[in-house]
Amino acid sequence: MKVPVHLILISAQAVPNITPLLDDAFKPGKVIMLVSRDMQTRADWLEAVIEKRGIDAQRWLIDDPWDIEHIQSRVIDLLGAQAEQAIALNATGGTKPMSIAAYEIFREFGYPIFYVHPEQDRIIWMYPPQQPSQALADRIKLPEFFQAYGATVTGQGGKLGVPPAYRALTEDIISRIDQYEKALGTLNFRAARAERSLATELNDYEMRNDDLLQLIELFESAGLLALEKNRLTFRDEDARFFVNGGWLEQHVYGQCLNLKKSAGIQDIGRSIEVERLHKNQPVRNEIDVALLKDNRLYLIECKTKVFNGNHAVHSEGAQTLYKLDTLKDLLGGLQARAMLISFTQPKKHDLQRAGDLGIAVCSHRDLLNLKEKLRAWIR
Repeated sequence: MKVPVHLILISAQAVPNITPLLDDAFKPGKVIMLVSRDMQTRADWLEAVIEKRGIDAQRWLIDDPWDIEHIQSRVIDLLGAQAEQAIALNATGGTKPMSIAAYEIFREFGYPIFYVHPEQDRIIWMYPPQQPSQALADRIKLPEFFQAYGATVTGQGGKLGVPPAYRALTEDIISRIDQYEKALGTLNFRAARAERSLATELNDYEMRNDDLLQLIELFESAGLLALEKNRLTFRDEDARFFVNGGWLEQHVYGQCLNLKKSAGIQDIGRSIEVERLHKNQPVRNEIDVALLKDNRLYLIECKTKVFNGNHAVHSEGAQTLYKLDTLKDLLGGLQARAMLISFTQPKKHDLQRAGDLGIAVCSHRDLLNLKEKLRAWIR
């Protein structure tokens, strides 16, 4: 059933308000946002996405999102003002009093009411009765999704697949993960030291490390660096970034691309730079890999470095996990999921912390079955 006007209830959860508007078989010509004063910024974010889709967006203010009688009165006024147009209520968002109050008034006056199932991404008709539910088309892409949560995509890595030479390189590294684990930590350190100069020198101990020299030879064969005597020189900044962990990010991105069709992934991105405002100051974050499936956000952080053994809340492992958990909530809401993918095995306390935060972990030998791990995670 398609209704020309939707009333949506503005809250911190943007996705249930957005997804019905992006399905051409369901989207209205106009959206009215029932919004309290403290949610005006959220309404701004949604309005930017809505109007890009050619939908007229209007606001209907309420003073108190917790006062049922007040909300009922405002909704009655709204229905009076919209008497000439058919209108439906999306009862998914808002505070519980907003949802209850709007539902009661729409039901009393015989207007249609629907709810967006948060797990199945389906429209469930609450009124009229016996109206069949319907699946929503997964049309939203990552830039629009982030915009609905107040973040702007300012940069993004290439959308093409992983070049064959790089694919062979990463598969070789992962297939010998036990052999290369320590050597990779040393190479990461050297690549980090070469951030400005693109060159670094190996010490005598490193020059006698056969595993490290084999690893360097793999990257050298791919044209990413050169070793002359003990001087390690990177081809350019992109090559240095790739050696310094970027290869794992690209490998994960490639595995997600391979799953796109069979797993029903609607959009994938890597090296995504986002900017949002916090207290009127820009805050910038970079996301290694992000994807959308069933209009739900999945964030992936890729790490090749060894975290220190400190179990304190300010340790590297803890900060990585807390950052990932925060971004998940800020950029994806309650339904978003996050995963840490690590070449090395995280410490026991970091695994416990990830479990407490609801963050999935794929590390070390699990990378040999990364594609299936990802498939099970997004299923």
